[in-house]
Amino acid sequence: MRELADRLGVRPTKQLGQNFVHDANTMRRVVTTAGVTRDDVVMEVGPGLGSLTLALLDMADQVIAVEIDPVLARALPDTVAARAPELKNRLTVVPADAMKVTAADLPAAPTALVANLPYNVAVPVLLTLMAEFPTIRTALVMVQLEVADRLAAEPGGRIYGVPSVKAGFFGPVRRAGTVGRQIFWPVPKVESGLVRIDRFETSPWPQDDAFRKRVYAVVDAAFAQRRKTLRAALAAWAGSPAEAEKRLLAAGIAPTARGETLDTAAFVRLAEQG
Repeated sequence: MRELADRLGVRPTKQLGQNFVHDANTMRRVVTTAGVTRDDVVMEVGPGLGSLTLALLDMADQVIAVEIDPVLARALPDTVAARAPELKNRLTVVPADAMKVTAADLPAAPTALVANLPYNVAVPVLLTLMAEFPTIRTALVMVQLEVADRLAAEPGGRIYGVPSVKAGFFGPVRRAGTVGRQIFWPVPKVESGLVRIDRFETSPWPQDDAFRKRVYAVVDAAFAQRRKTLRAALAAWAGSPAEAEKRLLAAGIAPTARGETLDTAAFVRLAEQG
């Protein structure tokens, strides 16, 4: 893969914000962990040189690779044709920014998201795609280990916060493994982890954009002043400390509680009071 990068004239960390993966066995393990089947329409974000893409094509009949870098987007079909010509017709490359891609940009509705996400935008990309594509039933992403821990954190812990709550809006979130740094080029200074989200088959709360934004607004307000009680932290959101207390009590939450003690369902109940 390094030879291919040299030929294309790309350098991962500077141009793409992520490191290239060069270990095929690890990529096959990632695909297995994702539970991808032949019937899935898989969306991959940031395919880079195509290591994960090749593993996905071997398991799914349709893979949509969203790539922001025009050089890599143009090269990916040729890479697949050279290394696995029998699989080339399963691939569609969409040259687009994952933060802006919409259903209209894709040839089919994705049912699974599998990606090695750039460290610096991993959380917003994941949350944006889960919101934009409600057809995604399962997401498995490779992110910086610290980010993986935060996304899958349980209430009450030090690392539990905004990413944990917002990811949990879509369904159960869990850690799905650790990925060694040696599979990347260049070798990063941090470890990576796998996080899996399984979307609710029947959601316990509304999933429309308007309601999601209401929930997110409460979450952002609660964690903006993490050390304060929710009565104080939510004063601006509710209009006053007294109104915040009223809404908290109506949602069955103690006004003296702090944001890190609430699960996603509690924030949903609170948003319903706003």
